[in-house]
Amino acid sequence: MAVHLLNQHDPRRIDMRMGLLRKAGPYISHVRDMSRVLIAPDGEEHFNYDGPNSAQYAPGKLIGSAIRAPLAFRRMVAETRPDVVMSFLKGTNLLAWLSLMNLGRRRPRWIAREGNNVLAVINEEAPSDFVRKVSLALTRRAYRRADVVLSNSTDMAAGLVRDLALDPARMRMINNPIDLHAIAAMKDEPLGGLPNRPYIITAGRLEYQKAHEVLIRAFAASGIWRSHALVILGKGSRLDQLHRLAAQLGVGEHVRFIGFVANPYAWMARADLFVLPSRWEGFPTVAAEALACGAPLLLTDCSFGPRDVIEPGVSGELVPVDDEAALAAGIARLIADPQRRAAMREAGFARVKGFAIEAMVENYSSLFEELVPGATRDRLPARLPEPVPAL
Repeated sequence: MAVHLLNQHDPRRIDMRMGLLRKAGPYISHVRDMSRVLIAPDGEEHFNYDGPNSAQYAPGKLIGSAIRAPLAFRRMVAETRPDVVMSFLKGTNLLAWLSLMNLGRRRPRWIAREGNNVLAVINEEAPSDFVRKVSLALTRRAYRRADVVLSNSTDMAAGLVRDLALDPARMRMINNPIDLHAIAAMKDEPLGGLPNRPYIITAGRLEYQKAHEVLIRAFAASGIWRSHALVILGKGSRLDQLHRLAAQLGVGEHVRFIGFVANPYAWMARADLFVLPSRWEGFPTVAAEALACGAPLLLTDCSFGPRDVIEPGVSGELVPVDDEAALAAGIARLIADPQRRAAMREAGFARVKGFAIEAMVENYSSLFEELVPGATRDRLPARLPEPVPAL
């Protein structure tokens, strides 16, 4: 989302910068103007790991980074004197909270943007109940200091208010954007390595959240492997486990693990069905992208986001989370009904227009202007209202 905003905003209207602790990640190459990107000068030395679940994790490095990161971010704020700071996801939101403490009149307005199910993420990551409680308390305290907490789906906004005891008046919602022009240009590109028969497809990290094992079991139970392959796009720590499961169920030769691909749209556009079996989401952007590719959708009714992407029963169908039988029945039913899939495809094309990147960037620009009306680059922002008391 940050790269979309940086690339698509109107610089005559908003002077935007993106701050990074290090120059890394799969999307950095998509930035059109790197002169607008600030990078911590010692980032490669102190922030060169991918989080506590990575093979590079070391407690000493994590503690050192936790001390240095707020200082690095605070220096960026001091150098650029922004009217508004927007941070993304729980870890960076906690960093922004620490960085913006005690700035008085120099403190910019702060938008804490959340794009995932915070409670589910905390429950998955915490190694003990004590750590879970501490993480939840810190997250509550941080988010209640934000001027705006921004969600990317309607249900998530309600969930954040409930789970973090937030003031509803400070909540805003803007769906993730879809670059319809880019998808239209890429979805018909030639593609090598296609199965030699029809297929259904899913895309996402091979991790617990995405529930690929449920999909593989449903695929085996549905019987459609006799006519269709299952294509899985994405990589992750559960690859070997999923390979073994497919073999044990007797469908190993019918399940294709493709890995990460630069152009998933060409795969989606040729699929008979897109299935997303997630246990939780924030806003499943990949499902909206599949709509734009013309793929009929079968999603789990997880928290949060699927009901923002589709109109259930019209542009897609929903099944309960972790229900292999319901997922298998849904797959078999839709594969057996090409007319139903064609109707869903047409409804999906109409619905996905509402996620056009131009409209979403305009929504963000309007939010920035709402927070700092009449702001100019050569003045400090006005004093902020007192924050809501924390728990």
